[in-house]
Amino acid sequence: MNINADFKQRVVVHSQQQPWVASPMAGVERRPLDRVGGEVARATSIVRYAPGSHFSPHVHTGGEEFIVLEGVFQDEHGDFPAGSYIRNPPQSSHTPGSEKGCVIFVKLWQFNPDDRQYINVPARVDTALASVEFTPPALGVTSKELYRDEFEVVSVYELAPNTALNLDAVKGLEMLVLDGEFCEGSDILEKHSWLRLPTDSELHGRAGSKGARLWVKTEHLPFVDDQIARVKNTR
Repeated sequence: MNINADFKQRVVVHSQQQPWVASPMAGVERRPLDRVGGEVARATSIVRYAPGSHFSPHVHTGGEEFIVLEGVFQDEHGDFPAGSYIRNPPQSSHTPGSEKGCVIFVKLWQFNPDDRQYINVPARVDTALASVEFTPPALGVTSKELYRDEFEVVSVYELAPNTALNLDAVKGLEMLVLDGEFCEGSDILEKHSWLRLPTDSELHGRAGSKGARLWVKTEHLPFVDDQIARVKNTR
């Protein structure tokens, strides 16, 4: 299955306008953003767990990265409320689910295969913030780096209302709007809209009238072919 699989193209998906697609597990549904492969795939998705639903125990051969967007995600490693950013490295395993239901943004098979670092940090600029309710900065742009290695950089940006954000995307860029609105090109990206820019690009955008909180990944798209090849070798 190929969805938005031409990584040389700019892609925008307004995920909240997309239908939910059933997964192999009852109560777990997906909104695919990009995908190359079948059930074993290099994939980026929004996933919704109904209350009391869960996946069977499994190993993430190619790694799993996700942000909890709503509710509380749970596995044997703990409870992860909205605002949590998790990296489960290649060869890690768990039994994911949610007692009360949750929504996550998840990326599979997109790790350096030698990465073994587990990450759990708040996907917010202010790590002391008790609530995930978004209050934009009064002026300008604030940011926090969530993860960095030689293959990728993952950050969260918070923008004051009507504030510009310009970023280098020479090695590609992905963005998920966590809160607010962000205008890029002719598109108005609302909450949970997703943008992918190809290599040799630049991001030039501006927050909407209520500001914006953005998850952003850069430096990673040159490694897509290797990731897809590893997926195919596991089939």
